[in-house]
Amino acid sequence: MTQGDMVLHRGGSTIQHGHFNNRVYVMKLAQSEIHDIIRYADDLAHKERYTKIFVKVPESSVEIFANSGYISEAMVPFFFYGKEPAVFMAKYTDPKRKEVTDAAIIADTLSAALSVAFGHAGERSAHELPDGFSLMHAHAGDAQDIAALYRTTFKTYPFPIVDPDYIRESMKGQIRYFVIRRSHLLAAVASCEIDAENGNVEVTDFATAPLFQGRGFAGILLHAMETELKKEGILLAYTIARAGFGPINAVFAGAGYQFGGLLPNNTNICGSMESMNVWHKKLDGGKS
Repeated sequence: MTQGDMVLHRGGSTIQHGHFNNRVYVMKLAQSEIHDIIRYADDLAHKERYTKIFVKVPESSVEIFANSGYISEAMVPFFFYGKEPAVFMAKYTDPKRKEVTDAAIIADTLSAALSVAFGHAGERSAHELPDGFSLMHAHAGDAQDIAALYRTTFKTYPFPIVDPDYIRESMKGQIRYFVIRRSHLLAAVASCEIDAENGNVEVTDFATAPLFQGRGFAGILLHAMETELKKEGILLAYTIARAGFGPINAVFAGAGYQFGGLLPNNTNICGSMESMNVWHKKLDGGKS
């Protein structure tokens, strides 16, 4: 399996880029450096012939990016400090990349997920683990098992989560892993990347071992992460999920997340370039 693209820091901004995802992804944008980052991303995309630049932009700066050729693809309210929305914007150097060839499948998947959410309204309480299973924070000693589960789940992935060293290193930062085990067997895992400065968290990297699928473990892990992060003052959770994969969209819709938009051909995951759905939820009550 090919490893993910490189991540670099430029001033106060964090950027991932490489030919694996064939893009420049501004993962964190320092608002004081907007014009520099726009120029840098353009130069990088031109030099490496990347076909997409993807940025999470404060709503107050959307016009600057729009004037530089960016289009809005998704929006997450309350992203910055629980107040200002983030607009997920993209610039394409190849117009073919923004063409969604499986639009009908994606639309059907979204419709099915929203139907699940409507059907479960007011009755979503199945967060208890079955007997014999335990849910806990992962630690460095779990890295080998976590990487092995990711290796069997994802043929490709935008970050090198199949590398135990990467898992261990990421644990030292703002990424937490939650695991469900039955005795010595790893049944399921998920992670969350906390942005304490802006009061938000990205919940991601859900995987369940084939032997334990169908037990609702993704929803149980999601609920556990939300409960802990809410206590710590995190205001908003969001995710970027495979748009054509029904189960994970149903998990987020069923947990009360709102649909924020579609990112066309955004991520190299599970063996090909896929479009991604953005989902979001306020953790401090109220509508997101």
